[in-house]
Amino acid sequence: MSKKILVTEPLMPSLDNFNNYLHEIWQNKWLTNNGSFHKRLEKKLADYLDVPNLSLFTNGTLALQTALQVLDIKGEVITTPYTFVATSTSLIWNNVKPVFVDIDPVWCNMDCDKIEEAITENTTAILPVHVYGNPCDNSKIQSIADKHGLKVIYDAAHAFGIKQNGQSILNWGDLSILSFHATKTFSTIEGGAIVCHDKATKKKIDLLKNFGFNGETEVIAAGINGKMNEVQAAYGLAALDIIDSAISQRKKISLLYQKQLAGINGIQMMPNPEGVDHNYSYFPIFVNQDKYGKSRDELYLHLKQNEVFGRRYFYPLLTDFEPFNQHPSDHLSIAKTMANQVICLPLHHNMKEEQVEYIVSLIKA
Repeated sequence: MSKKILVTEPLMPSLDNFNNYLHEIWQNKWLTNNGSFHKRLEKKLADYLDVPNLSLFTNGTLALQTALQVLDIKGEVITTPYTFVATSTSLIWNNVKPVFVDIDPVWCNMDCDKIEEAITENTTAILPVHVYGNPCDNSKIQSIADKHGLKVIYDAAHAFGIKQNGQSILNWGDLSILSFHATKTFSTIEGGAIVCHDKATKKKIDLLKNFGFNGETEVIAAGINGKMNEVQAAYGLAALDIIDSAISQRKKISLLYQKQLAGINGIQMMPNPEGVDHNYSYFPIFVNQDKYGKSRDELYLHLKQNEVFGRRYFYPLLTDFEPFNQHPSDHLSIAKTMANQVICLPLHHNMKEEQVEYIVSLIKA
């Protein structure tokens, strides 16, 4: 098989639809600052995701940084080391200290039983991540937050459209943050959003993402330029037209992986979470060297040499990176193990069954 199999491919909407939107933008001569496409995408996404209020951003990192500002988060925030760097760099940009707790070995989400022992007098919030789109244990997290008077901000970058027992998980906590990067299930090329519960909070979010302007002549907060432009919004509107079929194909590929990889000694897969409507963002496997006979990196390189480009996601662990390596990590044994074993196999809406079979044959070999 000569064609490279990439870990993901961007969601490419109908060119005709996108061109029509671009033509309308050119006619409007309105490129940014809450234009018509921005407003339409906010409304359509809120409806599609079943959330009350959604504020678009030019990327998910700015959305997370602004969310911390909206809730006036200071001091220390309890979070996970098993995530993309933006989760914790956003804390550091806000002069907040990340406090890492270990993860569970099944879903790779924050271990809720480790949260309370990490709380100090300086703790102001909990920042969990729905890793690979698998819902966190919200009931436990919220109970702890209520007990100690903490805010909860969910990094829901992987959780576009995910529901548990028929309810959107984006409505959990005080705020949820989405990413619409090109590698995500739903994309606006770059982009992101904050989901909140009420209009007053949305107004504050929208003010902060536009430099803190209140009208034309008044700045009432130290805001930032986080606005999504009209071209990104138009791309998102076009992508939304095909998102259901894309997720359906991702599900088909995921189920085929599960079937084909079942029974391979030393290859661990995640179970399907009960009662969850998933978006099948990623397909991670975990390589137990003692049982499989080869290390994770040996398998990763073997796939790469055969033009199958997976991703060791998330590796290295955050505490191995220079900005975070001053934080204690002796208590993060499960996170270290999972980071050293993980490979996310190629998964996207354009994958074919024969490509899955080819990948599995390399793993078996």
